[in-house]
Amino acid sequence: MRILLTGKNGQVGFELQRALAPLGTLTAVDQTDCDLTDQQAIRSLVRSIQPDIIVHPAAYTAVDRAEAESDLAMAINGTAPGILGEEAARIGALVVHYCTDYVHDGTKQGFHTENDPPNPRNVYGASKLAGTKSLCQKTNKHLIFRTCWVFGAHGANFVKTMLKLAGERETLNVVADQFGAPTSASLIADITAQVIGQYQRTEEKHFPFGLYHLAAAGVTTWHEFAQTVVAASLRAGMGLKLTPQSIRPITTAQYPLPARRPANSRLATDKLRDTFSLHLPPWQDGLSHVLQQIL
Repeated sequence: MRILLTGKNGQVGFELQRALAPLGTLTAVDQTDCDLTDQQAIRSLVRSIQPDIIVHPAAYTAVDRAEAESDLAMAINGTAPGILGEEAARIGALVVHYCTDYVHDGTKQGFHTENDPPNPRNVYGASKLAGTKSLCQKTNKHLIFRTCWVFGAHGANFVKTMLKLAGERETLNVVADQFGAPTSASLIADITAQVIGQYQRTEEKHFPFGLYHLAAAGVTTWHEFAQTVVAASLRAGMGLKLTPQSIRPITTAQYPLPARRPANSRLATDKLRDTFSLHLPPWQDGLSHVLQQIL
């Protein structure tokens, strides 16, 4: 099969290059190869490659900057997926797309399911929701993985920020009233490859297309996540000024940002695990793997 991968230099795209390589002939592109704000460029890319599968992790991910760049965020996150879906439908291709926990307002108690109505609190979440809706309108032959708190060895993310600050500061304040599951880019890539592999082996009329939550097992806060990162790095012999005990918990209200974040980003993953017979390891396993690569 011919596989087209966007966002090859992003956190998830970087890992997907490895995970998808055994599944077919892979063409990986980034923003310099195809401007996702240019609808004709997107169409030309798909028509030139004629892929059997389009895997689309590319996105506008600057959550706070999106508040001031709503048109750009909407063009990349909201409009481009629909164009890809339209082109995919024309040639019978599968589209694999990625969504975010930020489509929820975070007021629900317990875990969000795929059936919960979205209610984004910021421009980024609204743009990702628009892209998901647009894709679904253009083609039924889609897989949408909604994930949360993504981190990895490649690209900028919370883990790398904590390591940098831990080498510079003796104290740090981190939000402790937002809950979710840190999910490694490598886990997202590996699960994507597993599901695509099942798609390749299944008659299309029997394959369960649709939306699935994809997140590591377990729940934590940003504060506990930061403490775990620093503790593991110290055990590995990394010289840091910061200790887990010197990371102070604060509330979201004490750390205002341009974009409002959901307090509850917990995603129920039963549907993904049961449908495809997959195991989702605890978030600590993903962190250990990433820290080994970084350190």
